[in-house]
Amino acid sequence: MLLVAVSVGGVVAIVSATDSTVQVMAARSAVAPGDQLNAGDLVAVAVQMPATVHLYLPPADIPADGFVATRSIDAGELIPLSAVGSTSGLQLASIVLSLTNPLPQSVEPGSRLDVWSSREAEGGEFAAPTVIVASAIVVRLVASEGLMSSGSGVAVEVLVPRFAIARVLEGIANGAALSAVPVDLPLGD
Repeated sequence: MLLVAVSVGGVVAIVSATDSTVQVMAARSAVAPGDQLNAGDLVAVAVQMPATVHLYLPPADIPADGFVATRSIDAGELIPLSAVGSTSGLQLASIVLSLTNPLPQSVEPGSRLDVWSSREAEGGEFAAPTVIVASAIVVRLVASEGLMSSGSGVAVEVLVPRFAIARVLEGIANGAALSAVPVDLPLGD
């Protein structure tokens, strides 16, 4: 009898040690692009896929304010990280700007910039500049090289409020000179 108990205990220990399941989230019901989701809209599922588990939403990574679906997700489908975005995406959009002037070295991701636009007037002159976006948030500085280069070599990806997108796109489409001025001043060294 002792031998049977030891054997059963050994088998249970081996099975437990080799259990490589992890928890990821799945959609409780069908989700459309743009739907805002929170933990209540999801169900935790134990899966065994060690090579690709990093591609899916784990329970610990659900933001307190939820997230937004960026594509359709079927009921019961595991939630890929590529199918969700921040709720701030409801108010902000990412746009890459080709600037006519260089940025100060202090500008880095997270910096805030005022984006200025100046339309080209008759005779090659430019009109007085105006602020088209206040406090745009820098996502990244873009290396502007190769065939798609604007020629200025200065490009920056920024988050702008959705209500300002039309003004920014109008400036880009009309060939306006775009400049960015930092809102925040860095602390001295």
